[in-house]
Amino acid sequence: MARRSHFKIPRIPEMTVRRLSVYTRCLQQIEEDGVKTISSQDLAERFSLNSAQVRKDLAYFGEFGVRGIGYYVSGLKAELQRILGLDREWQVALVGFGNLGSALFHYKGFARQGFRIAAIFDDDPAKLGQAAGGVPILPLRDLPREAKARNLQLAIVAVPAESAQPVTEALVGAGIKAILNFAPGRMRPPKDVRFKSVDLSIELETLSFYLAQGTRA
Repeated sequence: MARRSHFKIPRIPEMTVRRLSVYTRCLQQIEEDGVKTISSQDLAERFSLNSAQVRKDLAYFGEFGVRGIGYYVSGLKAELQRILGLDREWQVALVGFGNLGSALFHYKGFARQGFRIAAIFDDDPAKLGQAAGGVPILPLRDLPREAKARNLQLAIVAVPAESAQPVTEALVGAGIKAILNFAPGRMRPPKDVRFKSVDLSIELETLSFYLAQGTRA
């Protein structure tokens, strides 16, 4: 569908990658509505996007539009899924099976996008040897062996703040190259590991700031 050159793809801004996920979800909805083709302007208007930004983001990866037609919805969606790595299943390790870890495990959106939690790690003696939805709960010491045996490629960290750094180091030592961290506090991940932190309290504090400013205005 897209015509690509033999030149190396330039460094992609992280916000562009984030927007690709948004475009993919928009295209999924459009496809479900039975729409076959759509222009960048119509796509932007339908989902409150910026049409120039859509075209600029897609231009990093090729020429996807057809003059006079726009984008073929199913084809563009498939291309973006391939670019995002969503055309395959990723094996994910979940470390920490407390309230947050359990909620993340039961979130069905991961599986729909191809992220399968294949192993759970938690050193709570009361949880070891049990399973959640057929997925075993294992001690962290088994991580190196299980990472290789289960082809674990990504990890979700949902442990207390004081445990986050040693858990991250254990994951890196086991060969995990991409980590989504929900533990609060400042982390020191190696440079060759893709590391993303989500601090829920900071997100709420950001919202409370805008509420407070609005109240005082």
